[in-house]
Amino acid sequence: MSAFFQWLSNLAPLLQIPIIIGVFIAVVGLILFFVEIAPRRGRIYTFIRLAVCVGAPALLLLLLNSYTVAIIGAALLGLLLFFLDMRSKEGTGSLFVLVAFLAPAMLLVIIGLIIPAIQTTGQAFMNRNSTEFIGLDNFIWIFTQPQGIRVVLNTIVWVVIAPVVSTVAGLAYAYFIDKTRGEKYYKILVFLPMAISFVGASIIWRFVYTARPAGQEQIGLLNQVIVWLGGQPVNFLAVQPWNTLFLIIVLIWVQTGFAMVILSAAIKGVPTEQIEAAELDGTNGWQRFINVIVPGIRGSLIVVLTTISIASLKVFDIVRTMTAGANNTSVIANEMYTQLRSFEAGRSAAFAVVLFVLVLPLVVYNARQLKKQREIR
Repeated sequence: MSAFFQWLSNLAPLLQIPIIIGVFIAVVGLILFFVEIAPRRGRIYTFIRLAVCVGAPALLLLLLNSYTVAIIGAALLGLLLFFLDMRSKEGTGSLFVLVAFLAPAMLLVIIGLIIPAIQTTGQAFMNRNSTEFIGLDNFIWIFTQPQGIRVVLNTIVWVVIAPVVSTVAGLAYAYFIDKTRGEKYYKILVFLPMAISFVGASIIWRFVYTARPAGQEQIGLLNQVIVWLGGQPVNFLAVQPWNTLFLIIVLIWVQTGFAMVILSAAIKGVPTEQIEAAELDGTNGWQRFINVIVPGIRGSLIVVLTTISIASLKVFDIVRTMTAGANNTSVIANEMYTQLRSFEAGRSAAFAVVLFVLVLPLVVYNARQLKKQREIR
């Protein structure tokens, strides 16, 4: 794998792009090919599945230059899972097969999530070196220092504004362009920002907000427009407290496409009989939207709102890339990183616990709503 990337780096940039795209398409096509033939019956398909189960994990570790023992172990694990799958299809040992297939995922969850969460919670009650128990001092510091309070308030502002605006904009866009000519092209334009990482989106908007001294050529789009209109350049990322809102716009720009796609699919799932019945009752478009469409997509609205809310609580990339928390724009996730870089492990862990406490109700609420929907079905 390293040899491939080294060879690729020696090529001209115009040659690198088509090669990377070609490799990506080939990998996706290979995955789709095996997904397509996996359910088919026949000896040849069984041998293909066996080869994939054994060869794919071993080849992946081989390309990553892993140890020989790890490569052999991955191949044997793939072989074991193949025979367990064959046994389950024959109707025997289903419970054993279920446990065997869930075990790797559960092991990763325990090692990568549960154990670190317990360690972080314990660290939140320790000093900066994790050598002495100090009780609630780290949490008291967060909620008594002006900077700590500002960080928590900024995070709450993100959660209040970003999900609501993204969902409303996505819903409006999905509803008004539904069944119009060129609908798919309009949706693609709104969904395109979802293909950009938060870091990439932040860099784009940082250029949009860039300000140069008056009299110089402006490279920021907004300031160039302001200068054309006769105004003076504005350093948007330094104007408090509006700079936080300017950062939130980036998340709204990205998440509106997500909300639009989910809600558009939900609107198409509303029975046409209900809409036609409302029309026969003499309702106007707004009444049909409020009394028929919105209740019909309530479940999807909840999922979109809670998903974007969780993303808003955990936002880090946008703040770190655009301001690094300067000018009172920091949020909890960014402050966790800042405190850790300052060798304040206890305070960093305390911020992580506060963030977990804020996220947990949203996760529980989302899970309960999904459970209610399954019960209704």
